[in-house]
Amino acid sequence: MRPIRPNRPILVIQYDPRWPSFFQAARDELLSLAPDLILAVEHIGSTAVPGLAAKPKIDLDAVLIDAAALATLTEKLTLSGFRAHGDPHGDGRLPFTREHEGYGLRLYLCLEANPAHHDRLLFRDHLRLHPDRAAEYQALKQRLAEEAAGDWDHYTGGKSAFVAETLRRAEAEISASRG
Repeated sequence: MRPIRPNRPILVIQYDPRWPSFFQAARDELLSLAPDLILAVEHIGSTAVPGLAAKPKIDLDAVLIDAAALATLTEKLTLSGFRAHGDPHGDGRLPFTREHEGYGLRLYLCLEANPAHHDRLLFRDHLRLHPDRAAEYQALKQRLAEEAAGDWDHYTGGKSAFVAETLRRAEAEISASRG
């Protein structure tokens, strides 16, 4: 059974050129909390695509050295004001959130071989390389945010086909480049 989400407005705003610096500050903080536990911190989601409108949330994937690192980092994140959300999607990426003035952080902890992490990087990189596709995604997100009237399942579900098609295109480009 899916958790009931509060009926909060879905705010998609124009690209903010400060988003990369917000990511960098969050990345630096994470690495200072547990440099020996984290292999990489990636800026993912729409705020990671220059010029793309997005919800004012900086999404990050922190790739951990191993599963044992999760308990240690969870404790450190909680002490740093992050809220843990378990594994609501059952995809092995554990979300944590923290609000800041004017924006929020959504951090996912995962292992290097996590398929959802791989897909998010592939999607991000494809949008970065294809501004026309990013513009289509922006138009879709803005339309869905308006239509949804706070229904997050409608907003998120309405993007699924676009995301799946973009991942197919990205995989096809990679296959074609390998010859």
